[in-house]
Amino acid sequence: MPGSGKPRVVGFNHVALEVGDIEEALAFYGRLFEFKLRGKSDTMAFIDLGDQFIALQKGRVQSPDDGRHFGLVVDDKEAARQALQAAGVALLDGPFLDFRDPWGNRVEIVGYDNIQFSKAPNVLRGMGLGHLAKNASARKELADKGMAPD
Repeated sequence: MPGSGKPRVVGFNHVALEVGDIEEALAFYGRLFEFKLRGKSDTMAFIDLGDQFIALQKGRVQSPDDGRHFGLVVDDKEAARQALQAAGVALLDGPFLDFRDPWGNRVEIVGYDNIQFSKAPNVLRGMGLGHLAKNASARKELADKGMAPD
């Protein structure tokens, strides 16, 4: 609502996940995904996602997440499925590629090609992912909002 005087939500800078142990969490996620660290301490680690990041924070005490989750965008959803299976990670029932990490954080894997979420071309290039493209459905979603890629 332009002109309302309220700030407009633009996106996410990061997602914070509580885990039991930082080294174990880095090892777990490292079995599944290729990533670089932004930084690390005894109680926190920061997984770089280009212009965003995931913060792993020591101290998970609550029960496993059920419906609460976040969608992690990957360059290759089928490769993610294979990595999860190879690591022995149980997939959750349902139509999506969801799993829980050892601390109960629920993650949904989504492919970059199939969603309207878009990284700026300069960010993709900097991540070595300049080859990624959207499928027809995602391009239509973006075009319907006036956000079609060039």
